[in-house]
Amino acid sequence: MLRVEALSVRYGPVHVIHGVSLSVEEGELVTLIGANGAGKSTMLKAISGLVKYEGKITFNGEAFDNCGPRNVLAAGISHCPEGRRVFPHLTVTENLIMGAYLRKDRDEVARDINGFFDRFPRLGERRSQAAGTLSGGEQQMLAIARTMMSRPKLVLFDEPSLGLAPNLVEQTFRFILDIRAKGTTVLMVEQNALAALQLCDRSYLLSSGKVVQKGTSVEMLANPHIRQAYLGG
Repeated sequence: MLRVEALSVRYGPVHVIHGVSLSVEEGELVTLIGANGAGKSTMLKAISGLVKYEGKITFNGEAFDNCGPRNVLAAGISHCPEGRRVFPHLTVTENLIMGAYLRKDRDEVARDINGFFDRFPRLGERRSQAAGTLSGGEQQMLAIARTMMSRPKLVLFDEPSLGLAPNLVEQTFRFILDIRAKGTTVLMVEQNALAALQLCDRSYLLSSGKVVQKGTSVEMLANPHIRQAYLGG
């Protein structure tokens, strides 16, 4: 479904991603793990058109070639960014409507909004409340629901468990597994390497902007270097 070939990204003179290649097959849950500053979030930003890159990104056989985030979203890729990034002055309902910005099927949009209110009752209770007044966990629920409002084929999750209480972390991961089970493909960046590897089909380990290890969940969990450096031994 997604193929990234020889991707390089620079922020001014700083070379952040160095010729990275990876792939995601339809229906897979693939994770990117690595230390802070390894380039994981930049990879997702390049795929979703938020930063310029050198190299080639192909989605369902079509090349993107720095086509911009609107075209990436229209193709079926949605990005749930690190730090939630809800629209703080818009209501919960308005945030969800923004997630469906490119859709024209208004009745189905309303149906999806009500579906998320059923899935996340706290959001339903606060549907007319400004998103900026929600708790961190509620904002994360909203960010995930807003991401899914475009009915994407592939979702990019960037640190979905960051800053959440343990019970909300579990709820978040259950939801990600659920959408994958229903046919949505997932590429996820997650600082909790153990949880990421337990959830995924395959994983890539990034270090200093390069892929230094890749494999199935079982292979990565059994790798002694990964166990020592990222899983506490």
